[in-house]
Amino acid sequence: MTDVPLTLPEELLLLALDPVRGRPLNSPRYLRYGLAGAALADLEAAGRIAVERGDRVTVANPLPLGDPILDGALATLPAPAKGGRGIRAHRWVRSASRPVRELCLRRLEERGALRRQVHRALGLLPYERFPAGAVDLAGPAHARFRAAVDAGLPDRRTRLLAAHSSATGLDTKLLPGSAFRPLRRDLRRLVKEEWTAHAAFRAVQDDQSAGGGA
Repeated sequence: MTDVPLTLPEELLLLALDPVRGRPLNSPRYLRYGLAGAALADLEAAGRIAVERGDRVTVANPLPLGDPILDGALATLPAPAKGGRGIRAHRWVRSASRPVRELCLRRLEERGALRRQVHRALGLLPYERFPAGAVDLAGPAHARFRAAVDAGLPDRRTRLLAAHSSATGLDTKLLPGSAFRPLRRDLRRLVKEEWTAHAAFRAVQDDQSAGGGA
């Protein structure tokens, strides 16, 4: 299973998780929005969805892809209907963020890249952590990302990955310090150009406007 290519949301999750502590480097909630947005990007690339009127997602082809993450995301989108208006992208990102995250975690567990650990706060309230597993997929993901950054983000996939990291605040962890400040500014502009990343960013903005935390 490890030779099956990673989906964009899987790769984003690998970049975001601290391999030792098993916690996201950025806001867990914002990361979920990024994972959902990244799933939309992969579905669009596969010809399964289209975006109309700027931000409404419609299903263009309901045929499954054979990937549990992308097929799970596709199944939550409104079925194609004649004259249907679709769903606003940022609203879908909010509603689908938890199930998409769980699908990504399960898939990476199956690949051996993550281990699910259940802890209890004060001995009562359960919470989960996802440290690195026996199969190192995070290390190569980070190496690919840094190589792409050094090369100026030469392909669409790495630009999408970088845009979703910016939309969710992960870029400040992956590209820290003053040396990367110009690139982080460029990525903020890229977020506006890539509708799937912008959908995640709008969901983040909605939380911030409502005073929502991580």
